[in-house]
Amino acid sequence: MKLDGKVAIITGGSKGIGLGCGRIFGKYGCNVVLASRGEEAGKTAEDELIQAGYKALFIPTDVTSEANMEALVEQTVEKFGRLDCIVNNAGWHPPAMTIAETSVYDFEELLRLNLTSTFMGCKFAEPHLRKTRGSIINMSSEVGVIGQVAAPSYVSTKAGQIGLTKALALDLAAEGVRVNAVCPAGVMTPLMKDWANSQYDPKAALEMVDSWHPIGRMATIEEIGEVCAFLASDEAAFMTGQVICPDGGAALGYRR
Repeated sequence: MKLDGKVAIITGGSKGIGLGCGRIFGKYGCNVVLASRGEEAGKTAEDELIQAGYKALFIPTDVTSEANMEALVEQTVEKFGRLDCIVNNAGWHPPAMTIAETSVYDFEELLRLNLTSTFMGCKFAEPHLRKTRGSIINMSSEVGVIGQVAAPSYVSTKAGQIGLTKALALDLAAEGVRVNAVCPAGVMTPLMKDWANSQYDPKAALEMVDSWHPIGRMATIEEIGEVCAFLASDEAAFMTGQVICPDGGAALGYRR
């Protein structure tokens, strides 16, 4: 129960990696606050965790809204009396598009969703995390480190999260607040399944993504949750400013 008694906010917590984090944090005794825009999915996720015996609360949140993000943090602290961790997980990967195909409007919209929301989560959580000597976990992507074809807007937002992580790790270290980034490769999420279903052969599409990982498969959402739970716990007390890539070996093998 390495997170027993702690309180964590997980944005994008109703499905995918966010839900995986919720399941694992709950398993370790954490009070889990799930934040997402979709109220039906959020309530379903909350019910799932409660029925499993975990402590969970869903707060409807549009992470692109400054007022919503500030209210999310304040409602969490009002409910539980403290905040120990925020997992800035909410985000989206658009379809493959070159820079010529990407409008400035679309770029700025994705920047708001993927990066500005992370900045706001850090900003509003930070005063409370100072009190508990807590931690921030920013869900980036391995492509923020190594790049990706036909994804200039997405890669930019994910690289920005890594830069923000390193800057805040320096600024907040003296206050005992740790800041780390998690950068997965392929993860079996609803978004991944939606992409596969848009292809000519969904099964072959998923097998292709599996093959990019020397381990032979994508990660599960719970496996990424375990990485985040470690970073949120006292077991990672000496880790800050780190870019952790649970990628099944995907980055190995030059031009493989």
